[in-house]
Amino acid sequence: MTKLLSINADAKTIKGNKKGFMTAIQYLSPYKDSGVNLCANADNAQCHIACLKSAGRMVMAFDARLTRTKLYLTNQAEYFRQLVKEIKAFIKKAEQNNLTPLVRLNGTSDIRWENVGFYSEGVYYRNIMERFDAVQFYDYTKIPNREKSINGVQSFPTNYDLTFSYSGAKGFEKFTDRAFKDGKRVAVVFDRVENIPLTFHGRKVVSGDDTDIRHLDPEDVVVSLYAKGHAKKDGSGFVVKT
Repeated sequence: MTKLLSINADAKTIKGNKKGFMTAIQYLSPYKDSGVNLCANADNAQCHIACLKSAGRMVMAFDARLTRTKLYLTNQAEYFRQLVKEIKAFIKKAEQNNLTPLVRLNGTSDIRWENVGFYSEGVYYRNIMERFDAVQFYDYTKIPNREKSINGVQSFPTNYDLTFSYSGAKGFEKFTDRAFKDGKRVAVVFDRVENIPLTFHGRKVVSGDDTDIRHLDPEDVVVSLYAKGHAKKDGSGFVVKT
């Protein structure tokens, strides 16, 4: 069976080893590739054309992404059994290398994992973060209302860090404006790495391509990424032209 998690599978996550972290990422079928839309706000953001799936080795991994996605959609009991097993093995591997494990489940999707409950060894968990409450999870998202608290009451897993993903596409402005207003950390894709500004929307810009360790970044910053694959020719507004 195709593994769900890829460990240290790209140059950016490997760089995190030097900072004491080992990263496991799950790549599912983005947008509507599986017949089910796993990126709820992609039409508004216009990011599905410039998706990471078109960059580098990701182009060749279509079948593997689809296999994982079909398992998740058709047999969640088996999916979570395998996911729990792989995360346990990953934690052990990280510890053997004296590294701290990080898990990102939305490598190429935008699922509200905080709302997906399941049973593991006879116990019901509200989400995978609750099952592994000592492990740091993180993701990028274009869904603006994934709140960490409601009316001051904690309702979001404390070990799940989210970075909002920017798009300048027409119709997405209200979501971006809300993210900035709420003081969320925002990831922005720029067309050329050499032209990435020092500030954007009045915020300090930090590099998001040095490592993928987002939970250590301050909240009120812009995380800069640069266009790869089809994103280099994007004209939707998802990629910022500099």
